[in-house]
Amino acid sequence: MLCTLAAKATPLWVRSAHTLFRKKPMQYRRLGRSGLKVSELSLGSWVTYGTQVDTKAATECMAAAWDAGVNFFDNAEAYARGMSETIMGESLKQLGWRRAQLVVSTKFFWGLNDGPNERNTLNRKYLMQAIDGSLKRLQLEYVDLAFCHRPDPNTPIEETVRAMSDMITQGKVLYWGTSEWSADEIRAAFEIAERHHLHKPVMEQPQYNLFARDKVEKEFARLYGDMGLGLTTWSPLASGLLSGKYAKGIPADSRAAIKGYEWIAERVTDAAKLAKVEKLRPIAAELGCTVSQLAIAWCVKNPNVSTVITGASRVSQVQENMKALDVLPKLTAEMMLRIEAATA
Repeated sequence: MLCTLAAKATPLWVRSAHTLFRKKPMQYRRLGRSGLKVSELSLGSWVTYGTQVDTKAATECMAAAWDAGVNFFDNAEAYARGMSETIMGESLKQLGWRRAQLVVSTKFFWGLNDGPNERNTLNRKYLMQAIDGSLKRLQLEYVDLAFCHRPDPNTPIEETVRAMSDMITQGKVLYWGTSEWSADEIRAAFEIAERHHLHKPVMEQPQYNLFARDKVEKEFARLYGDMGLGLTTWSPLASGLLSGKYAKGIPADSRAAIKGYEWIAERVTDAAKLAKVEKLRPIAAELGCTVSQLAIAWCVKNPNVSTVITGASRVSQVQENMKALDVLPKLTAEMMLRIEAATA
């Protein structure tokens, strides 16, 4: 079940070194107040795995990210209705990395079936079977991080906290946290865990980019010091809007063109925001990078962010995203103010 070093069974294209494409080496940050270290940039599977990406492409992208120093790979039960976990599990098996080197996550809430205790819930019954399903699809004995994918107003927070804490006690999860919860909900979960001597939530996974800032920069401000909250942020490019590639419409090979994701198309064609993206182009040119790399580096610049989850459907995109780390040292206080003014 565990990923083991299996170089002999690994395809040559995986074992061969990829071309060096970055100057700045990957740095690792503690996940909040925990001792776990995650790469500043990580690789996620939302939308792509199972829709744009098959197992071969996923394995190639994960190998490229790994060569760049990425150690955290993000997933969720609901991504492609479980297929994303299955694909990642097969990729991990092929790559044969030592399990101790990896940080792998999953998330629970949406469910895969329509029963009253199987969808849109964080009750104990659902959670205790959901973790087993994810481990089977990922072909792992444990996941490092498990997130409650959304808050559940119909389940007492204490019930959810106890179930997540039990996953850790059972050795199926190492750390648990939340995704897109409010500061009040996170604090309530933390205080319940502390009061009952249970495993506390360690991290939150919010959206964070130049167009979605309030939760990370304002709402959670007290939580970083009060409870040592770590962040694994998603959508640094605002679903691709900050890539600049939607200035002339929606490319046929983009995620915004996928059937069922029309809501992304609506977001990335926002005229007012596209105008702001255009204001970033000369700044990016001055820094010698793309608008995408600038936007990703801007997210990493926030010291409260433990890791920025990137997405890619092909190796070239992974390589381009990793170059954002070369931009990081160039983001001086003056440059940050200019970016702020361009997107205000």
